[in-house]
Amino acid sequence: MSAVGDRIQRIDALLPQTQCRQCGYPGCRPYAEAIAAGSADINQCPPGGDEGARELAALLGVAYKPVDARFGATKPPAAAVIEEALCIGCTLCIRACPVDAIAGAAKLMHTVIARDCTGCELCLPPCPVDCIRMVEIGTRPTRRERRIAADHARRRFELHQTRLGREQRTRRAANRRAGTADVSTRRQTVQRAIERARQRLAQRQRSGK
Repeated sequence: MSAVGDRIQRIDALLPQTQCRQCGYPGCRPYAEAIAAGSADINQCPPGGDEGARELAALLGVAYKPVDARFGATKPPAAAVIEEALCIGCTLCIRACPVDAIAGAAKLMHTVIARDCTGCELCLPPCPVDCIRMVEIGTRPTRRERRIAADHARRRFELHQTRLGREQRTRRAANRRAGTADVSTRRQTVQRAIERARQRLAQRQRSGK
């Protein structure tokens, strides 16, 4: 691993892996890459809080800065809960979850897998019936517990990204096949029309004789 890659990995290891995008980046890893590149500051992660900012400052050998309020407030740990009686099964929250912590299917009741929820709140805005709420999960976990949870969330996010990539490739392949089939169908239709025209022409020529 290169020195830059090692630096990114060590920064990413200190981030909470909520994948909430409050920092302005599409995930914790991109934020870590931006910090390593000098294009993002250490205080853009509300879930990590001031403690996380201090850890990043110590790692990078820079001055500590408290979390910038423009990126949001640090809140107690929480998990999403779906009011199942109100859920209409629209699947919008399922698509929004960065760690696949919501189970369900179209037109069926959804539920949050609490142990996998990172508390990112990305499922709240797309819900058309406001049936999702955040519930605090109790006392703040220890540093060791937070690292274990972050490692679990990172793996979930990576699996989520892998699944999305696989589905995109499958859709592209299906579209290509459909496009090829359409072209083939059009060619066959044109060829049949040409054959019919030739047959009519031949019939007229024979009748003329």
